[in-house]
This record gives sequence, C-alpha cells and structure tokens, in this order.
Amino acid sequence: MTLRLTHEVLHLPLRDPFRIARTDHDSSAGSITTVIVELRDDRFPDLVGVGEGYPDRFYGETPETMAAVSPLLLEVVGEVAPDAAGLRAASGAMDAALKGNGAARCALDLALHDLVGKVTGRPAHELIGLPAAIPPTDFTIGIYEPAIVAERARRAAAFPALKIKCGGPQDVATLEAVRGVYDGPIRVDANTGWTREEAVNLLPQLVALGVELVEQPFPARAYRDLGWLQERSSLPIVADESCVGPDDLDPLVGVVAGVNVKLAKAGGIGPARRMLERARELGFRTFLGCMEETSVGIAGSAVVASLAEWVDLDGCLLLAEDPFDGLVLDDDHRWILSPRPGLGLTRIAA
Repeated sequence: MTLRLTHEVLHLPLRDPFRIARTDHDSSAGSITTVIVELRDDRFPDLVGVGEGYPDRFYGETPETMAAVSPLLLEVVGEVAPDAAGLRAASGAMDAALKGNGAARCALDLALHDLVGKVTGRPAHELIGLPAAIPPTDFTIGIYEPAIVAERARRAAAFPALKIKCGGPQDVATLEAVRGVYDGPIRVDANTGWTREEAVNLLPQLVALGVELVEQPFPARAYRDLGWLQERSSLPIVADESCVGPDDLDPLVGVVAGVNVKLAKAGGIGPARRMLERARELGFRTFLGCMEETSVGIAGSAVVASLAEWVDLDGCLLLAEDPFDGLVLDDDHRWILSPRPGLGLTRIAA
C-alpha cells in the first residue's frame, strides 16, 4: 500500500484587504497563500482525500517547509485503517514524530479524514462521533480607519458577533464606530499589539462598549503579563498566539480564562479535538478559530466546532472567491456540516 500526497499552492485575493497588529501577517497585502493537498491510497484508486494547511510565517511555516516534511509524515502514518481508530492512530503518529509544523500536519490530517469518510461513505463528523449541531460563527474585520471598519461592520450586522482586530492608536475610536452601527457582541483581538499600560487603560472602555472578550493582547509566552491583565479584567482574556499545541494548555492554567484552538496551529482535526477536550477539563472557555482559509480548512474546523463555546470560522468568507463548493451557512450563521462523505466538498472548475 502506498499513500501519495500532492501539493498545490494557491494565492487567493481577499474580498477586502485584511490587516492585523502583527506585521508578519501575509494577508495585509490583500491576498493569502494557502496549500491544498490531495491524498491517494492505492487500495482505493478511485477516491481522493482533500486537505488544507495555512502556512503562517509566525509559526515558522511556508509552502516549502510543508512540502519538505510531508514525506516524513506519510512514512510515520503508514497504512491507515479506514475507520475512526485508524484516524486516531495516524494523528498520534504524526504528533509523536514531528513537533510544530501544524499546517503540514493539518493538511494531511484533513485529507485523511476526507478520504476515510469517502471510503466508508460517512461524513467526517459522524465518522469520529461528533454532533452536527454547532455554534454560529462570528465575522472578523481587520484594522483600518474607524469609518471603514464601521461600514464593514454595518455590512456584517446580521452576524451574531463581530470580531474586531485592534492593536493600533485608533482602537477606541474604531470600537465606538462599530458600536454605532452594531448592537451585538464585539470580540476584540489585539494580536499581541498592546502594552500593559495600553491594555489596562482600555479595559473600562471595552467594558462600557459591550466587548465580550479580549484575545491575545500581549506577545506570545508573556504569561506574567497575561495573568496580570486577567486579574484586573472582568472580561475573559483568551490566549491565541500563546496557545499553539496541547503542551501550551497547562502553562496557561490560572493565567487566562480562555484559549483559541486552530486546526492549522494544532495539526488538524485530531489534535484540535484533543486540545478542546483537554481545555474544557482544565476549566478554560473554548474558542475555535481559523486562518484565512478556503472551505476545506473551514469544513475541517467545523467538524470539531461542537466542542467550542465561541466559534470564529469565517476564513473562507473573507476570500473574493472560494475555489470549493459544498459548505453552506444557515440563516443563523451556523455552518451546516455536510451529510456527504468526508468533508463533503467539491472543487469548482476554473
């Protein structure tokens, strides 16, 4: 038996330019780079599993690093039994063989779930025993002039929550402008962009504006700063850049109220599920996030979304055009997990 994996690097324009506080973020140029993989198994020659990994430079990944480590991942995975146990074994083997490289592991993990689902004729969430009912997603708006952010918030006002990127000198003005056109929950994501002084001075205004949570105000691993702010904040502080994989959970106990789990950081459906379940055991509030991905990455994330309290799975909605079809958002802004086998997606013809 031979598993064969092919990589396709996609450069996709965004619907609107998307800036965050971190200057290393690729999407600030108005487009994103993501990697789509196709997995074939000689035992099932007519079936193809599709996966995706978003190579974020912040975590040391590029399309080239993803391609470089894929042979090792295929080797350690070996022959995968086409069932839930086989998927767990493959995920565990990848975790044991390679630390970091979340996007590379994620791409193969999603492709395996898609392929095994197609082999068994079952949707991925059903295959691994998770429910189809999931929370609604919020919608994210990047850093811009307050008036521009407010106009984008007005266009997205039907969403049950908005996530507003902060970390600049106009944060309060931006949030006030958003509140002027939107009366639902606002989630603030500073992407490591604040100092202690800035954060603590902003807290009363965030509370007054009805902000629901604050995500990653300080640099990754700044545990003392995060804990210091959480002690002074009635709002939950949520770790994102400080929470990459399972080993990051225990050091955050007593430091922050919540953690943001992303498949492209954690390494796919299997690791994300284990992180979300462990986070709940440790008493964290759980946030399921995403990168600026196609429907492949978002559909994979939706598989485990039932384990999250807050859901931020809007990556494919930020694209000017999504190259995949089959993922549908219902009237309540919940992703409908497809009843079709695997992830349930099809590639749109060019």
